[in-house]
Amino acid sequence: MYTIRKATVADTETIRHLAEETWWPTYGPILAKEQIAFMLTEIYSAEKISRQLETGEQTFLLLLEDDEPVAFAAYSPREEDPEIFKLHKLYCLPKTQGKGYGKVLINAVIEQVRKAGKHTLDLNVNRHNKALTFYQKMGFEPVYEEDIAIGPYWMNDFVMRKHLP
Repeated sequence: MYTIRKATVADTETIRHLAEETWWPTYGPILAKEQIAFMLTEIYSAEKISRQLETGEQTFLLLLEDDEPVAFAAYSPREEDPEIFKLHKLYCLPKTQGKGYGKVLINAVIEQVRKAGKHTLDLNVNRHNKALTFYQKMGFEPVYEEDIAIGPYWMNDFVMRKHLP
């Protein structure tokens, strides 16, 4: 049994814990340990997550399995084009993968995008991330490649897009 709820500032440490537990197994096979550690510190600092939650810069959804947080997603309108929403984050604990929670969270985000009257959802995914296949099954298609500097490291991504009817 699962539930989904909007995260609040009180959930900052929960989100940080879930990120820590999911990033190492997700990115360990494709990124250097130093890069994973740097990016976790950079992207998931308590200050950054709290600010995103407080200001609404990103909306976070938590998925709870029997009241235990096991997955999260974060989304917002794109800064450069508010007609397009962006799925910034989607992570499920390894022990829950295969239960369909990623699909459930994407569908919850899609529902919110539609409620906002928008019809396009983008996401970035590392070009070597095995989640690429999952996103394709969810109807996302690569539209271009993007290389983003984060400190001394690079995120080498596909930008994928799903048009929402």
